[in-house]
Amino acid sequence: MAFPTVSVFDSYAATASGDFDAVILLGDFESEIPDDFSDYVAQAQQMDARVGKQALLVPADVAGGRLIVAPTGPLAPDYNDVRCVAEAAGAAARIAQQAGVSKPLLIVFGVPHEARYGQAEAVAYWGVCQALYEPLEAREHHGEEQLETVTEIGIVGALDEQWLQAVEAGKRVARDLAGTEPERMAPPRFAEYCQQAFAHTPVRVTVIDDVQQLQHEYPLLMAVARASLGVERHHPCVVRLEYKAPAAEQTLMFAGKGIVYDTGGADVKTGGHMAGMSRDKGGAAGVAGFVKTVAEMRPETVSVVAELGVVRNSIGADAFVADEIITGHSGVRVRIGNTDAEGRLVLADLLSHLRAEAHDYPNPQLFSVATLTGHAALAKGPYTALIPNGPARVEELSEKLWEAGEVYGDPTEISWSRREDYHFVRARTKADDTLSSNNGPSATTARGHQFPAAFLAIASGLDKHGNDSQQPLPYVHVDIAGSGVEGGDWQHGKPTAAPVTCFAGCYLHQ
Repeated sequence: MAFPTVSVFDSYAATASGDFDAVILLGDFESEIPDDFSDYVAQAQQMDARVGKQALLVPADVAGGRLIVAPTGPLAPDYNDVRCVAEAAGAAARIAQQAGVSKPLLIVFGVPHEARYGQAEAVAYWGVCQALYEPLEAREHHGEEQLETVTEIGIVGALDEQWLQAVEAGKRVARDLAGTEPERMAPPRFAEYCQQAFAHTPVRVTVIDDVQQLQHEYPLLMAVARASLGVERHHPCVVRLEYKAPAAEQTLMFAGKGIVYDTGGADVKTGGHMAGMSRDKGGAAGVAGFVKTVAEMRPETVSVVAELGVVRNSIGADAFVADEIITGHSGVRVRIGNTDAEGRLVLADLLSHLRAEAHDYPNPQLFSVATLTGHAALAKGPYTALIPNGPARVEELSEKLWEAGEVYGDPTEISWSRREDYHFVRARTKADDTLSSNNGPSATTARGHQFPAAFLAIASGLDKHGNDSQQPLPYVHVDIAGSGVEGGDWQHGKPTAAPVTCFAGCYLHQ
């Protein structure tokens, strides 16, 4: 699993012995440019007015004779954030690769001394890696050495090499799992990738793929999978990942939505909306990616338990349909409102399992991560939506994730569960206990990304663990439908690995 390694230096002078073949100078070129480069930039600006306004390669007496100027634009305005640094780094990385550079040295300057830019150099490294990432299918076909020609990045700054590479390792896993086409990453092969990714690490991987066991223990998940059972290579599974900290003080418990292809089921997606639905596994991918970072960092006090529901929502004679009533693992009877609202069914069973065992772990915190609703993308744009329950609000979990996302370039926005959300999914008769969804698109439904969190709380049994209970369990639903791919293009956009960096920054980096 190759990606550019990183070497950290405390000053530009300290890089003299390195064999770098280009320098990337990244920052606000309206600020004071470092003395070592100011003359080169001034001379280049006399020749080309674009220098300092867009990413360009200019000749200079530096490593490799190549200086890549990568302007961030103004960073001081309140509305800007550290993503400006990541974007500039990405633009420079593409120029470097096209120029045949294999080992660039990255220098970040002119960044305001504010908390939101406190990890600017780290974000620059991850921005380079994001820009240079090639899909798993491409790497397997062409060979990694043919595509990933930038092999090492030097950075000047006070940074931890292990931390930078551990996060990028997690982001690589998340991108691979999220972005790969539906046959290459069908459920059994998704599980196989996870087994390989966590081989020789302290993470224990368990794959539950026995159909009878799944039908008994994950009935809502298996309703979604029902039409896929006729094709063996599409058979569902649950991938469980466990990291046990040596001196655990806190346990993070994740449910990840891993719909490897979402046809919509019997409520089939029409009008071209099925394209890109191989990325509907982005939630499970993001969880696996975060656990990969955990495996690399091996935290002393933070344990992690994750269950990934890896399923294909297929069309067929045995497909589940709206109006069915299915009793989930929690014992809650769920009336199906729309089969294209399948991810919340998978998550409900996973969350119910985690809820049932949460008391076995110290200080449990529960999360569901999913590309769940078009409404989250409409309401929040390119930002991850966080929806906490009552105990999570008391512990300010969403606020802590929000703050980490701002600093580490993986931003979020907070939404709140309201009484209207619970009313929306209420049972209409005594035949059932809750309704999975309405039968319209979430993007045109009021509170279309908030009411699914209410459904998840009810269907998993977490609604019995609020602040008014004897055993409160903090829970945050994390909807990455707007943040999971670049540009909101679910067929062609590059996976972003959200929310790996946000969670890693919040829980793993001191």
